[in-house]
Amino acid sequence: MFNIMVVEDNDNTRKLMEAVLLENGYIPVLAKDGLEALEILDRQHIDLIVLDIMMPNMDGYELTKVLRESGYNLPILMVTAKEESSDKKKGFIIGTDDYMVKPVDEEEMILRIAALLRRSKIASEHRLVIGKTELYYDELTVRQKGKIEELPQKEFMLLFKLLSYQNKIFTRRQLMDEIWGLESDSDERTVDVHINRLRERFKNNKDFEIITIRGLGYKAVKGK
Repeated sequence: MFNIMVVEDNDNTRKLMEAVLLENGYIPVLAKDGLEALEILDRQHIDLIVLDIMMPNMDGYELTKVLRESGYNLPILMVTAKEESSDKKKGFIIGTDDYMVKPVDEEEMILRIAALLRRSKIASEHRLVIGKTELYYDELTVRQKGKIEELPQKEFMLLFKLLSYQNKIFTRRQLMDEIWGLESDSDERTVDVHINRLRERFKNNKDFEIITIRGLGYKAVKGK
């Protein structure tokens, strides 16, 4: 359930990487260049970026530099046709975590992605503790009062998102785009339905509360 962004201007390469990621249990998020990648990062959580260097509008070097200067510390794997040592050196200096030269061995790419995720400790960070309530992202489970409950995927992701950013207001549209996807046919009322289910499910939980912000959306706050 990791979101892996592929930033690649070649349509065929992008589609191939999408298929490989899906096959290995990752959620691919696609961008054609650095500018589109930045737009997506503004509204969606990304765990790791697989990044081409030579792209129009904003290349891989510039995107990496912008991300690092903006405080993004997510792992970046550069994948490029440029194999000179000077190119690799430049990539590492500006902040990439790993480097592969095209044509890419798909199995090796997946192994490198897994290693980067482990090293960045993202896997271990997929546990969220709010008071005496624990959320386990990889199992879609919530532990409270000694009991473990598995939630439907969308309910869990919605709760995890809100609790990860307590007191931050999320619009229904933001939640729809990130959790249901930009291509979803569902409307924003779907968010309301899932919020109501979460409120009913955790009505006796004193660690947090989901608040409606009239005209905007929702936020999670510390329980009273």
